[in-house]
Amino acid sequence: MPKPYKPRLRNFETASNQRHIQDKDRFLYRKNNHQPEYRLNIIGTGTMGQEHMFVATILGEAQIHGIFDQENHSLEMAEEEFRSYSPNELTRYNDLESACNDPDADALMICTPNYTHLNVLKVAVQSGKPIFLEKPIATSLADAAEIVNIATGYASFIQIGLQYRYKAQYVEACHEALDRKVIGGIQTIALSEYRPPFLDKVNQWNKFSEYSGGTLIEKCCHYFDLMNLFAGSYPKTVYAIGGKAVNFLDFNHQNQTADIDDHDFVLLEYQNGIRASFTLNMFCPDFHEELVLCGDKGRIIASEIFKFKNNDGAEATISIQSGEHVSSRKSIVSYPQIIEQSGHHGATFYEHIELVKQLKGEPSNCATPMEGLWSIAIAAAAQESISSGKRIMVNDFLEKNNLSGMMD
Repeated sequence: MPKPYKPRLRNFETASNQRHIQDKDRFLYRKNNHQPEYRLNIIGTGTMGQEHMFVATILGEAQIHGIFDQENHSLEMAEEEFRSYSPNELTRYNDLESACNDPDADALMICTPNYTHLNVLKVAVQSGKPIFLEKPIATSLADAAEIVNIATGYASFIQIGLQYRYKAQYVEACHEALDRKVIGGIQTIALSEYRPPFLDKVNQWNKFSEYSGGTLIEKCCHYFDLMNLFAGSYPKTVYAIGGKAVNFLDFNHQNQTADIDDHDFVLLEYQNGIRASFTLNMFCPDFHEELVLCGDKGRIIASEIFKFKNNDGAEATISIQSGEHVSSRKSIVSYPQIIEQSGHHGATFYEHIELVKQLKGEPSNCATPMEGLWSIAIAAAAQESISSGKRIMVNDFLEKNNLSGMMD
């Protein structure tokens, strides 16, 4: 049997001043000497597809077997990048059906544009293989509900790519707030992201709500998933304001004008009484995320600053402020540099660990299709609130979208 995953001294393993150490003398930073147990096919080789290819390779528990994309240029760039860090040969498929049904592939990773998820998944499930589906689960509630129904009757599993739950600062916040309960019962949650605009995509699909689902679905489903985890509940009311102030005001692509928000404010009231807020701003020079949890015995602040303009790495911290209850402290939290730089500041790496757990039949805390549906249901309710100017009663909203029975 293959050996289980064990952490390595990766920074020494790849350091230029350690190249004189031959394989026979490598012990503390020896690479895995067994063949990965699982073979993955990547469907969609854009930014996220390439991130998953790299992360799977450095983790070493699964190897990338094949790739498929409708854009030849994306395939070529993915192959070129893959050759820079892996000696393995890739299988390039000519069509989606071949990529999904190759008997040499053990699992499929769907990383195609948001609006294609359901149609791609319908083909993928014909294989019966385990499936990883990138976030957001879909761009519409109807598509997401259909995916949940497909997953319910599926013989294997479908994992949703909501990987922010594995960011270092949020893992620590979960441990302190939910396991150790250092701040007592959580009463309020405030989460914010300040960042630059959406990056370029093939055919610029992320600039249009028709294809992305809208900013709150495309970008913010991660955060609503986190808020649901900390609340241990789902919202009963949603109120939001937002719009477009700076980004893409004059952006036009193929006679279509960009219509996505670049800032939003969302207020949530959960069924268990917890109240929460979310703030998004997408015209800032750097990245800054902050989570503030307030309980009846203290406060936790989990923060991440990424000054990408200066080529600085991200710095994440967690602060526990306990007053007179117990000791207070502030800590820097991080993963090894090579892992943090592999994608989404290390979260994708640990998401892959959860994927491998599922492939092995072990328990995992990865995002389920139902959690994926809830994450975009909140976003969709917030977008309706922005359009209508009204507070949204979630039960009524779900009923209007024919979802109340499956999400009770």
